[in-house]
Amino acid sequence: MRNNFPVRARSRASAPPRFRDKMSMLFRLTILFLAACVPGLRVNAADAKGVFQDALAAEARWDTPTALQLFKQADTLRPNDAMILQKISKQYSDATSDTTDPAEKQRLSTESLAYAHRAVALEPKNAVNVLSVAICYGKLATFADTRTKLEYSRHVKEFAEQALALDPNYDYAHHVLGRWNYEVATLGFGTRFLVKLIYGGLPDASTAEAVRQLRRAVEISPTLPAHRVELGLALLADGQRDAARETLEAALAMAEREKYDDESFARARAALAKLN
Repeated sequence: MRNNFPVRARSRASAPPRFRDKMSMLFRLTILFLAACVPGLRVNAADAKGVFQDALAAEARWDTPTALQLFKQADTLRPNDAMILQKISKQYSDATSDTTDPAEKQRLSTESLAYAHRAVALEPKNAVNVLSVAICYGKLATFADTRTKLEYSRHVKEFAEQALALDPNYDYAHHVLGRWNYEVATLGFGTRFLVKLIYGGLPDASTAEAVRQLRRAVEISPTLPAHRVELGLALLADGQRDAARETLEAALAMAEREKYDDESFARARAALAKLN
């Protein structure tokens, strides 16, 4: 990341040596005090890059609270950086896995969406930023009334398609579109009828398109189990039971790669239990 922090000009009048020594010692003591009170916290604005790297390391070990704290500190040190804002959005989104309280999940998802929108406003041609918005709307739809759920569902498709247009090889854009297709395509007839009658319906969706999108996600990133789990569920929705069983079992044999893989594996096991 480029350094955007200005370098202050030196003062023409130098402070007395004894005063400088006292101030230097006070500064060092302040650093030590802050470091003792807030482990891992950096307080030097010139070290924003280091804070960001520490945040990435916390994210990699799935320590979401620490990663969120550090990314937000990086945002303070380097404001209006789209990458930092997107990372904050991701931490809020990931934090929904750490609670079972629906109200807290909704609050975290709302915070995530706000930061995702800020990232897109700064870098609207960044596929990761754009897809973050789609993911946030998907999570928030869980807590919405029918009209809002329909609106959010449209946003999921809209932003996922925008992300894919920006980067046709973005595996998670294929993932989100695939999941959207099979979830919408498998809505019950009564639900679809009411949605169409009252709210004008949903965009076209099909289980065949879901399978196509998720096969592409697996092709691009074959080591990510979440893609394979969703492909298995799409195959099941498409009536391909044997292929679904094989794909879900293969996914469960893979190592976890992301924090939310536990949730994906739980969905895969539940689907296999119904197949057996």
